[in-house]
Parts: sequence; C-alpha cells; structure tokens
Amino acid sequence: MERLLIKRKIKTIDEKSMIVAAKENPERFRPLYELHYEEIFHFINKKIGEKEISADISAEVFYKALINLKQYQITKTPFIAWLYRIAINETTAFFRNSKKEQLVVLDDFQIHYLQSELKYRNLEEEDMRFYLSSAFQKLKPLEVEIIELRFYEDKSFKEVGEILEMTENNAKVKTYRILDKLKYILKNINF
Repeated sequence: MERLLIKRKIKTIDEKSMIVAAKENPERFRPLYELHYEEIFHFINKKIGEKEISADISAEVFYKALINLKQYQITKTPFIAWLYRIAINETTAFFRNSKKEQLVVLDDFQIHYLQSELKYRNLEEEDMRFYLSSAFQKLKPLEVEIIELRFYEDKSFKEVGEILEMTENNAKVKTYRILDKLKYILKNINF
C-alpha cells in the first residue's frame, strides 16, 4: 500500500513538472500525451465503438488540451479530470454533429457489476444486458455519464466529481439516485 502511495505521489510530482514545462514550451507536451493517451482513447472508444473515429477524437482532445494548456490551473483540477472533460465534450459534439445515436456498450464484467450494485440478480446475463440497454435509454446524458465514469471507468466519487465539476458528495448522491432510478425503470419495464 505504501509503495502505491509513493508511486502516485511521484506520478503527481512528475506530471506537475511536465505541465509546467509544457506551459513554457508547447513542444514539451508530448510526455503528458504519452502518459494519458491510452486511458482517454479507451474512454472515447467505449462510447464510439470505432477505433479510427476514436483515434481522431482523442487527437482532438489532446490538441485542445495543448492549445488551452495556459488556462489550465494545476491547483484547481487534476489534469486527467480536465482531459476527461474535454473528451466528454468532444464525444458529445461528435454525436450531435453526426446525428448518430450514442449507445451504451455493456461488457460482461460491467453487467455483473451493475447487476450486483442494483441488487437485481433474478435475470440471466443476456436478459440483464437487454434490460439495462433499454433502461439506459431512459436516462439523461449526465446520468449515463455518471454511471459510465463510476462503474465502467472505475472512478472514485471524488474523481467523478472532479471530472463533472461537482463535489464528491454530490457525485455520490447523484450516483445512488441514478441507481434507484435504474431499479425503478427495470422494475417497471414492459416488453
């Protein structure tokens, strides 16, 4: 446990120095890109489902981060949370501009995790996948985003709050309200 905390502190210190260096000279942005690209790409690709488009959107996220880096405040928001915000905005713009419908893709682990969290164990996995997909269509975009960040990206309530610009407590309260809403939707779904 101590070793993990030390690694996180080193990463945070290194990241801060990388940010300062990149603010002074944009050519020094590359280490930040290399540190976070894979995580941001996977987040976007889960939403888009097409690697080429996801790569293009990821490139746009890092381009916007680079050109707006001078406005980024190290003490206000973790850098990765800032990147997630940009990624959310870019994927939202993609769906709005392409007029494609955003789908929530559920893998087996996520279904099991949500099923456990919802205490909804009386359905087979395939049936649960179908019902959850239908239930997610009844949620607001912010509600889906909170569930995706919390359960698919495995973010803590604090991280969800930082990404969505809300307090940790608010992220927690909203998550549990959304879970209650999902339970209600699942209970009342008629097919």
